[in-house]
Amino acid sequence: MIQRTVLVVLFDGVQSLDATGPMEVFAGASRAPGVSYTLRTASLDGGPVRATSGLRLMPDSSLAEAPVPHTLLVPGGDGTRGSHPELTAWLRVHAPEAERLVSVCTGALLLAEAGLLDGHRVTTHWNYCAQLAHDFPAVEVDPDPIFVRDGRLATSAGVTAGIDLALALVEEDHGRDLALTVARHLVVFLRRPGNQAQFSAQLSAQTAQREPLREVQHWITQHPDADLAVDALAARARLSPRHFARAFRAETGTTPGRYVDRVRLEHARRLLEDTCDPVGRIARASGYGTPEAMRRAFVKALATAPAEYRRRFRTPASAGPAAD
Repeated sequence: MIQRTVLVVLFDGVQSLDATGPMEVFAGASRAPGVSYTLRTASLDGGPVRATSGLRLMPDSSLAEAPVPHTLLVPGGDGTRGSHPELTAWLRVHAPEAERLVSVCTGALLLAEAGLLDGHRVTTHWNYCAQLAHDFPAVEVDPDPIFVRDGRLATSAGVTAGIDLALALVEEDHGRDLALTVARHLVVFLRRPGNQAQFSAQLSAQTAQREPLREVQHWITQHPDADLAVDALAARARLSPRHFARAFRAETGTTPGRYVDRVRLEHARRLLEDTCDPVGRIARASGYGTPEAMRRAFVKALATAPAEYRRRFRTPASAGPAAD
């Protein structure tokens, strides 16, 4: 039996779910025969810490007394803001000893402060991506995915994304079946790949101020299989194509074409995850027209084909024969 120690770093102002969410995943996996994750928590001095919610957490030990872990996990929370010379000094020395280095949410700020993210592609909570990129220009910050793997380094977006990342790590260690079992036990979906966006198209784009543009945004979402060319959308908004494209970008922060692409991709992904419909039918329902056009869009955006995406992320309830 391979035993993997997971060490979770605790500090005042930690977001408790950043720590306990992944711990519950690893603990759930350890219930399976032949699987062993030894979970440890540690703070700088070994004393109790107060989470952002007010919850009092008692670590197992001080960081100085903690064993060298297989996986070192640094959660986020309000306590990651500002300077942390003692904690980052410990991370700078000891984090390289771990086989796997993981951050949840703004835990990435602590790793960056320790110089451990330089030259790596990472993510964090959407509200802190700009700060991370500004304060640490040697770090490649991707604000979109819910988690990012870069070699031995794994970083995730806010709070519950840490659960998604932990499930992905369990799948990496012990296979998809065990990760699915843990996900079902926790009543979460094992269906969010790391490159899934932190926000849907509707949330990532700003809501247009003018009613005709808001109506067009809503109509696109409801009719991904319609003619969504700029001319057709402009006519629906009762604007000239040039005026519509300029106003749409000014008010939503993205172009009509990019917005349509993202809505169609999300629609196709949901159908692949939740139904047994053939790929050809999904391609038509999502506005791609042909399976080949949808395949090109998936490979470009997700680096995987629709059939492979379905195999990995179809929900258990929808599993069954599908004409791919």
